[in-house]
Amino acid sequence: MTYSERVRHLLASSHASEGDTVRLKAGGKEHSGILMPHHEFSHPDVIVIKLKSGYNIGVMVDDSFELKVEVKAQERSPKPKAPSKGSDLPIISFLGTGGTIASYVDYRTGAVHPALKAEELVATVPELTEICKMRSKVVFSIFSENMDVAHWQELAGAVAEELNSGVEGVIIPHGTDTLGFTSAALSFMLGEVPRPVVLVGAQRSSDRPSSDSYGNLLSAARFCVNANAAGIFVLMHGETSDTCAHVHRGTKVRKMHASRRDAFRSMNAVPAAILDLNGGLEMTAQCHPKNDVKVQVDTRMEPNVGLLHFYPGLSAEAVSRFAEGLRGLVIAGTGLGHVSKDLVKGLKILTSQGMTVVMTTQCLEGRVNLNVYDTGRDLLSAGVISGEDMLPETALVKLMWVLGRTDDKDKVRELMLTNLRGEFSERREL
Repeated sequence: MTYSERVRHLLASSHASEGDTVRLKAGGKEHSGILMPHHEFSHPDVIVIKLKSGYNIGVMVDDSFELKVEVKAQERSPKPKAPSKGSDLPIISFLGTGGTIASYVDYRTGAVHPALKAEELVATVPELTEICKMRSKVVFSIFSENMDVAHWQELAGAVAEELNSGVEGVIIPHGTDTLGFTSAALSFMLGEVPRPVVLVGAQRSSDRPSSDSYGNLLSAARFCVNANAAGIFVLMHGETSDTCAHVHRGTKVRKMHASRRDAFRSMNAVPAAILDLNGGLEMTAQCHPKNDVKVQVDTRMEPNVGLLHFYPGLSAEAVSRFAEGLRGLVIAGTGLGHVSKDLVKGLKILTSQGMTVVMTTQCLEGRVNLNVYDTGRDLLSAGVISGEDMLPETALVKLMWVLGRTDDKDKVRELMLTNLRGEFSERREL
């Protein structure tokens, strides 16, 4: 959507353009800031400026509106540091997928752009040049809610290629909303890996003073180089302030808050490591050490698997309709893994028809136990598989992976009850 004719005339008559510092008067208030680009989703009568605080505001143009250019933008050529400072530094591969973290600020206009090259990442976090040599590739650039099985498979192939080339680690900037799904998918498809693969996100964009992208990227690189750990990990802020980052196992992590910088937590497990933002590293859980294994990527996945959240009144008929065309179904039940008696009968019909049904708990912390109450024992009799303490989304991804390689019901059950990638906790950790 473009500016309205009135706004275009106002900007032209004021000789205002993107990146200029302007002063606006509207509705009896004055605002000063950098004139931001107009996007297709912007209102045609709204001018957006970036305040000194770093936040953007939109000001509606009305009959009383006044605009004055205070400072014209200066053309500046970015001069990022060289991608590396020494030939003896280890190589880290950055594989872009999109999301808030994969962006940098054009300080001439204040606009945020995707960082598509190593040099652009370095310009955002120049300290990276002291830690590693960087190489980068954009696998795709999408909002994480648009991720699907095909994207996971493509990303797994790209990660395997980088690891088998001998890099010291792989960092994947990723949107936070479905980050846990992707980390679980990579955990199953990649299996044993020789070096750390770290998915990293940001809750606040790089144009905000409270952005966590800088600290998270820097900590991810330090972890890849300094930690003797191999596996699939997620790294995010460990506290709301800029004090530390937590490293979570790829199959045990969940986003627990919509906007806090410390939104991610290890569920039914402790973080694998804690890094203070000055470079200190503490390993808090045992990890596989770095090794020389070649990655044998296996991207076979069955996409026709569903995840359903039980709620009071959910009928067997509704579940049956939802399950049409599916080969597997994960239920997030109440408490120890319970559903209504009516639904137990419906799930028994589905399992008798060859569908795999796995029970998890919507409580997230704690584990499923189908041996305590009558409902649980009825579910076992109906052929439902216990998900132990797997997160519902991890159970979904695991069932996709298992059904992608076998149709044998006994083998499916055996694999779902086997701790393959650390998706089960052997014991409860406080």
